[in-house]
Amino acid sequence: MPFGKPPTRVDDADPVAMLEGSQLVDRISNELELLARNVDILERLSSNPPMGIIRLSEALRLPIHKVRYSLHLLEREGVIQPSADGAVVTDKAREFWGTLDLSLDRMSSVIQHLKERATEYRGRTAGRKGY
Repeated sequence: MPFGKPPTRVDDADPVAMLEGSQLVDRISNELELLARNVDILERLSSNPPMGIIRLSEALRLPIHKVRYSLHLLEREGVIQPSADGAVVTDKAREFWGTLDLSLDRMSSVIQHLKERATEYRGRTAGRKGY
């Protein structure tokens, strides 16, 4: 808890604000945002190849450093490769889309299960203290 910030009661807390303080949730949320950015870039490259960092940055309204990092990750996965005119999609991209679809289905199931558990236990832990 940040210094000088009063503790928030569970009943009157904003659910979004509660999530911001959880390091576990923040980490997962950041990774999902990164995945979404990578998918946006791959989608753009699939429809308008080749494209360089600056054009991608302008087209997607993203900072250049974030585009550069995403391109690095996509290249490491083998779904894009550099060319003289910018990044281009490889044949491995089709496999990536299929794997992504299956992975997102699996994640959705896990998220739904966690939501059900959170709803179930929300009221149970309100009065408990300690371990």
